Amino acid sequence: MRNDYNIHPYDYYTYRITSYCEQSVVQPFPDKLKLGKPVFAEELRWATTTASAKVFCAPGLALRPMSLYYEAAAVVINADNIAGSLKSRIFGKKGLKSQPAHLFALVSEATKWSELLKDVIERSGLLGLERKLTPALALLLTHDLLLSKNGVSAPKNHALTLAITKHKARLFAEFTKLRLKRGFATIEALRAHINSAAASNNGHLIDEGTTGFVHPRWIRVNTLKMTLDEQLPTTFADFVHLSSIAAMTSPSSVSTASSKTLCIDKHIPNLVAVHPSIDFSKHPAYLKGEIIFQDKASCFPAYLLHPDAQEGDVIDACAAPGNKTTHLSALLHEQQRKDSETGDPSPRSRVYACERDKKRAETLQKMIKLAGADSSVTVKAGQDFLRLDPANARWANISALLLDPSCSGSGIVGRDDVPTAMLHLPSKDAGPESAIVRTSKKRKRKPALAATPVELHEPANAPEVMEEEEQEPPPSHSDSNNAKLQDRLTNLSAFQLKLLLHAFRFPSATKITYSTCSVHLAENEGVVLRALTSDIARATGWRLLKRTEQVQGMREWGVRG
Repeated sequence: MRNDYNIHPYDYYTYRITSYCEQSVVQPFPDKLKLGKPVFAEELRWATTTASAKVFCAPGLALRPMSLYYEAAAVVINADNIAGSLKSRIFGKKGLKSQPAHLFALVSEATKWSELLKDVIERSGLLGLERKLTPALALLLTHDLLLSKNGVSAPKNHALTLAITKHKARLFAEFTKLRLKRGFATIEALRAHINSAAASNNGHLIDEGTTGFVHPRWIRVNTLKMTLDEQLPTTFADFVHLSSIAAMTSPSSVSTASSKTLCIDKHIPNLVAVHPSIDFSKHPAYLKGEIIFQDKASCFPAYLLHPDAQEGDVIDACAAPGNKTTHLSALLHEQQRKDSETGDPSPRSRVYACERDKKRAETLQKMIKLAGADSSVTVKAGQDFLRLDPANARWANISALLLDPSCSGSGIVGRDDVPTAMLHLPSKDAGPESAIVRTSKKRKRKPALAATPVELHEPANAPEVMEEEEQEPPPSHSDSNNAKLQDRLTNLSAFQLKLLLHAFRFPSATKITYSTCSVHLAENEGVVLRALTSDIARATGWRLLKRTEQVQGMREWGVRG
């Protein structure tokens, strides 16, 4: 066991940890070890011996490295210049010492509060007084000092703890002044406002007289388990029904975020929109797989494909984590149910879900089981779609294919990214004049500890979420309109075209949907045009499906391109 680990309670997981090391603990745990109180390795007495030592942590305690703040600071400033959502940046890297879920929670929460905490830090002159603190470290430490239930997660005598706690009175005074100035009598009221502002996706605190735009939270009712008519009087029993999304996404709706409103989508069956401030992540219906978080745009591919059980089986070429896969299964199930009611039962078609990454395939399998789709979906774990042989008799009954390949992700909105507009770091040059020019007669301090780049790892127990499919991370702002972005789009579109041309080769296939989360022509119209002008497309007669031939909801959807 490393001596820089601590034992710390956290809200996300509750489990018992047993760890082994080649050091024995002379004084295993002091009497002060209690649930809810951090205890750090250096507070224990270690002695190197040949005997193995067992460390038993009480339920609700988790090992957490003291490097948490340095790693979080590296994420905040994006020291590695990694593009993509916050979740993908943290869970998709190797070498992370901190628990990814803890790191994600700290960064996302500090970011939500950053606009307010920036002013607090600058008004207190903290960065002028503590030269060892970077703006990112100051933001993270101030957040935990003022807002975290357990305070700063470092030993009392640690340099970071000393650097921030000595200024607690000053920081809290500035925080209180700003809270009252904004018209909030309590911290709880301010917290509710911060959470509402973050949920609205505009990333800014909403002062009196200002407006913002709200992206709704889309929820698909999983008809493999429950119908929409069954969910409305149960899961959504106390929701007010709105006639249009506009009533929910209007600027005035930001101020009424606490109201429970719902709108049944007019285009995609069994899809509803709710205000994003409504949290369903712990609702029994979500935990049982009866409802699935899935954006409306993500529902288009399976719905437009409109798989027909009478025609044959379906392949989902790039399936993980499985939202579109389970949607395909639900659509087939609905058709089979209706056919049975009319006395003309259709054959049981299957969905074959290909996922070449075995770890992502494990997540896919869990999602399919939770959704109740495991009886109609076959997961091809570790299977590269491009390595399937279309001429193999096993695939002779494939009538439809869904292609949602990796893309730039440039069109994704309302996800867990940390947008530049939402993150506000304090300036070292701001604050009281006395704090900026203050000098000391003591010996010159060493340079401030920089937030070093870190490599993150994807843990075996990564949180399972039924949200949108992960895409290749979008390019950073510095990549826009430059050669690096163009090279990236060229590589992505070449791969996407290869997938589409391969799908053309399945002899019984009559329908294919191709979709991306990109706004770039090169990945969309460019790929489709090149595919349809290929020799194999001309030889087998592939063409675009006319709007008049599409399923009803897509015919009525007025936006194209």
